[in-house]
Amino acid sequence: MSVTAAKGFTAAGIAAGIKQNGNPDLALVVNTGPRRAAAGVFTSNRVKAAPVLWSQQVLADGELTAVVLNSGGANACTGPQGFQDTHATAEKVAEVLSAKGAEVGAGDVAVASTGLIGILLPMDKLLPGVEKAAGELSEHGGEKAAIAIKTTDTVHKTSVVTGEGWTVGGMAKGAGMLAPGLATMLVVLTTDADVEAKALDSALRGATRVTFDRVDSDGCMSTNDTVLLLASGASGVTPAQDEFTEAVRAVCDDLARQLIGDAEGASKDIRIEVINAATEDDAVEVGRSIARNNLLKCAIHGEDPNWGRVLSAIGTTRAAFDPDRLNVAINGVWVCRNGSVGEDRELVDMRYREVTVTADLAAGSESAVIWANDLTADYVHENSAYSS
Repeated sequence: MSVTAAKGFTAAGIAAGIKQNGNPDLALVVNTGPRRAAAGVFTSNRVKAAPVLWSQQVLADGELTAVVLNSGGANACTGPQGFQDTHATAEKVAEVLSAKGAEVGAGDVAVASTGLIGILLPMDKLLPGVEKAAGELSEHGGEKAAIAIKTTDTVHKTSVVTGEGWTVGGMAKGAGMLAPGLATMLVVLTTDADVEAKALDSALRGATRVTFDRVDSDGCMSTNDTVLLLASGASGVTPAQDEFTEAVRAVCDDLARQLIGDAEGASKDIRIEVINAATEDDAVEVGRSIARNNLLKCAIHGEDPNWGRVLSAIGTTRAAFDPDRLNVAINGVWVCRNGSVGEDRELVDMRYREVTVTADLAAGSESAVIWANDLTADYVHENSAYSS
């Protein structure tokens, strides 16, 4: 599983001492080739962490040899020193990999960080940790790498899809600050398909647009969101572009669902499907408005099929609709028809983890699905009792 499922990749995950609790906190993923193609998408937050700014720069040529990721500190809002620390981290990775016989420069290394915003990383622990991780690189190290990037995650998240003679694998972290911004967590995807950077970029953007960009757990966009896709070409197989894009989408979709299932404090996973919209953009806008309605999220936590809160959320959008033609179903029961009372709300069974909200705009033929969570006391506690 994970980032070493594809041929041509090694990985490691170790405890460098960045986290005070001693848990694993540093991961390294290395592309051993023969190809070094890469693509990435990043947060659209205007406040970007130093690792995001660095990785955007090094990806300009469409090539990467390695990705180093740390948990325990976001290295965001840390000024010039934070960027220097990111550069020093990439330099250290290049140094230790070159010592192992590879030809690697700092410009071949992407950096990703996650954790508390506004604190400098302990470089006296991180840099020796890079050397330790390099010494533990393995074709079986994917799971350890996935564990090392966890923060408030309760489980590590991995996924694999296999084509005919080629594979796409991936790992993700994320449990809070999950809101659309092109990418909504730290994710590394790998493939041994022989695919050039331009095709990787197309596949990745097509996949993230309908997966990670449609996860909206708490309406809060991170400063560090990063999704990277690396291709080693080790399989020697070049799949059809649509086939490859679908495999990348399937891995992203699986990881996105795992993120929702592990969201901070959540007791319900909410699948919001907007149908019969005039445009896809309208469907997405309405879905996000519903996903971010705290009153509705509280109602779903209390297993109350309060469809009025769905209508009020729809009404805040710019989407095309007639209020007297709106329909809403909760877990398959059409509790609202034509903007008014529908079937008996007592028919709605909300005892189970997954809740489906369907909003019919009766304005066209487009649709979209957004995933969200309920709002619980546990979420408030996790984000108020301590820094996260």
